[in-house]
Amino acid sequence: MIAEIIITGDEICSGAVIDSNSSHIAQMLEGEGIQVLRHNSVCDDIDTIVSILKETGNRADIAVVTGGLGPTTDDLTPEAAAKAAGVGLVVNDIAQSSIEDFFKTRNCSMTDIDRKQAMLPEGAECLCNPVGTAPGFQLKIGRSHFFFLPGVPFEMRRMLADSVLPWIERRYGSKREFSFIRNISIFGMTEADINQRLAGLAEKFSGIKPGFRANFPEIHVKLYARGKDKNTCNELLIKASEWILSKIGDNVFSVDGESMEAVVGDLLRHKKASLAIAESCTGGLLSHWITNVPGSSDYFLFSGVTYSNEAKIKVLGVLPETIERCGAVHEETAKEMAEGVRRVSGADYGLATTGIAGPGGGTDEKPVGTVCVGIATPDAIKEYRFNFTSGNRSMNKKIFAMKALDLLRMELLSKK
Repeated sequence: MIAEIIITGDEICSGAVIDSNSSHIAQMLEGEGIQVLRHNSVCDDIDTIVSILKETGNRADIAVVTGGLGPTTDDLTPEAAAKAAGVGLVVNDIAQSSIEDFFKTRNCSMTDIDRKQAMLPEGAECLCNPVGTAPGFQLKIGRSHFFFLPGVPFEMRRMLADSVLPWIERRYGSKREFSFIRNISIFGMTEADINQRLAGLAEKFSGIKPGFRANFPEIHVKLYARGKDKNTCNELLIKASEWILSKIGDNVFSVDGESMEAVVGDLLRHKKASLAIAESCTGGLLSHWITNVPGSSDYFLFSGVTYSNEAKIKVLGVLPETIERCGAVHEETAKEMAEGVRRVSGADYGLATTGIAGPGGGTDEKPVGTVCVGIATPDAIKEYRFNFTSGNRSMNKKIFAMKALDLLRMELLSKK
């Protein structure tokens, strides 16, 4: 069974709005064992939409379409679907009732333009929208079962879960294959190096389809397994993952798609240890990542963006003579920053960054891309210096923060 996804809207085709719907729909369908072969984006032109609906209807078993169901003049999807199916538009009583109920429960007046949303292709099955005004609908065009959903992401996600996925389960539950994906996350290696080390993966594990994706500053190796038997797929994924770990080693920080900050958080929680951070060049990015993890209050105590030399001295207790002798960007400064933030906060671990993110400020001795990291532990204080040539300021800040977290990860693993 194969599926296609169609996203409508001028704003999508022009790039004014980023299409997040396709990604979510594809992941949900793949999880149901439905292989997605095409993603299509079309502008708000009725002839173009009709054409793509007919093409898809001749190829796919299932198609999910989002957008163009609202009350405005550029919402053309119901009319296009009716033309593609060779039927007319009619008032759908269920759709009309659902729209009326939506306005009643919110004590709002319904206008004539809102009633347009109840006009659906003849023979279509209404899919009620519990979180918006525009109903969706299901309609067969050619060989394909089409599901038309709103373009608003939270409305689409709710209706996909409530209507589309249960329909797939009822209709194809006993026939479809199982689809499993494992996401192995790697830091500190290039995509080319990883590809070289993993040469022969597809041949060694014939039931696995590998994929490589760069998500700076990480590289993700995705393993896809599809088959009728869950246990066989899982065992194959486990064996392939173990083989990858044997080839890549400590550069793998997650085998289930967890972020670096989540992995570090789990290690801190496991050790019942706390963390405090002092940042200069990363400007709060490290702390932002850490606190994006739910439950980070279990281990994260304090952060300080000590950007100026004065802040490093007054807040963290960095010695003035250290900065005078070594400069703000130096291993010794990073070491004293980490020691200071650990002392000020009372945390078990102190992590510090200071560097040159660019585009200016570099020297021959300390070029743009230089970062110094300090880690203060209950037993020792360690300092590191690295130079990255990743390019712009934003990328440098990301790789600085990632390297600092990776060093902390390795420190925590060494003490487990």
